[in-house]
Amino acid sequence: MTTADGDPADGLGDAESTARPTLNRPNPETARDRVATAIATGDMITVFGRCTVEYDGRASSHLGPGDRLVVLKPDGTALVHTDEGQQPVNWQPPGCTHESSVVEGEFRIRSHRESPEEELLVAFDRIQQVTTFDVTDAEDRSLSGTEEDLRQRILDDPDLVERGFRPLATERETPAGAVDIYGRDADGATVVVELKRRRVGPDAVGQLSRYVEALGRELHADAEIRGVLVAPSVTERARGLLAEKGLEFVSLGPPE
Repeated sequence: MTTADGDPADGLGDAESTARPTLNRPNPETARDRVATAIATGDMITVFGRCTVEYDGRASSHLGPGDRLVVLKPDGTALVHTDEGQQPVNWQPPGCTHESSVVEGEFRIRSHRESPEEELLVAFDRIQQVTTFDVTDAEDRSLSGTEEDLRQRILDDPDLVERGFRPLATERETPAGAVDIYGRDADGATVVVELKRRRVGPDAVGQLSRYVEALGRELHADAEIRGVLVAPSVTERARGLLAEKGLEFVSLGPPE
């Protein structure tokens, strides 16, 4: 797939580059897919276009249609800028969960915070540009391999997750998406393993939490379900969220 300007729209780019190929005037579905991929991999995201902005939380506010720049950071920060001033006109602090969607032909970005409960919703009726950036440091970028390499490493030696772990399926479908590795621990409890090839933030924790919750609704009421995030490292905010949600972390990366 390519954009109107002929740029590749797969969101991958050159492995040595920190900037992914820019999408110029993408359709809503292409923008949604690029942003969703960037959220999952912990990239920095910028979106420029004509949009409305709704905030609901400790107060409520509405911004009518206008050209604005939206910045989403891997730590959960969301910023909405206009052409004036250095401060954003709307923002969400670190620790929020970002989501992208298409509703009635509009590309939408939702930033949600649980405590206190608040939500920022940006709806684009025209998208001029979407750019995503790999902002990991040199140590994280030095890792080679893919998530598939990491998956195979665990399948070859499940004890890397924990002693007695037994993988039962990969890409196990749930109402919230496909679980990377689905298995059981030594005591027979269900284990959901989410894999990331590099340092991750709160969004990866939110993704894992949704899988655990979805399986909790799907399996019998007495089922014990554990969620394990496997990545080389996590941010401090992500580590705190893991503890809050009763999820676990294993430090492991793809083979070099």
